[in-house]
Amino acid sequence: MTMAMRRCLLEPPPEVWPAAERLLEAVRLHNANDMSGAAECFREADLPIIGVWFKKVVGPYDASLHGPHPEALDPPRLPMHERRRPRMVSSAGRRDILARDGYHCRFCGMPVIPKDTIKAIASVYPKDAPWTDNAAEQHRFFQAANLQFDHIIPHARGGESSVGNMVVTCAVCNYGRMSNTLEESFLIDPRAFPVQRSSWDGLQCFVPQP
Repeated sequence: MTMAMRRCLLEPPPEVWPAAERLLEAVRLHNANDMSGAAECFREADLPIIGVWFKKVVGPYDASLHGPHPEALDPPRLPMHERRRPRMVSSAGRRDILARDGYHCRFCGMPVIPKDTIKAIASVYPKDAPWTDNAAEQHRFFQAANLQFDHIIPHARGGESSVGNMVVTCAVCNYGRMSNTLEESFLIDPRAFPVQRSSWDGLQCFVPQP
């Protein structure tokens, strides 16, 4: 199977962008003590089509989407005891990556939200913006937008946990690629493209207590 190189495994559905605007409005209303208005906006951003996108990319292997299985792994997948330590970049490193990349996935451009912020919102709006250990019960925008720090050279393939080898991604792009290299997934190195800048701040303006 021959595939063209691409920016991401599968583009987000266009409904993502107006849904992100609804979330910004939800936070604005929440911070203005309009809890019912905020709750409605959170519900409006929980779109089934985003869940469909998530499941298609993160779900069962599909050669036409994820790329054909390579005949040989180069570099090889390392056993756990041979992988570089630490597994995740330091807190200071994560701050540096965020300062460089902002709150958009470097692959698909999806607006992303730190998990701590997702949990803070869910603690105030458990029915309207749910976040639980059960994926089927999670708010679908939050599920896809859950901010990840992804290794360009996968950790399982010898990649180091450094600012230079890691980028901000959404959960869809991170989980969808798994431990495949960019070449195996037919992905262009996202570091070759300018960082996407916008007014999206990862909902960092959310004030936990109204």
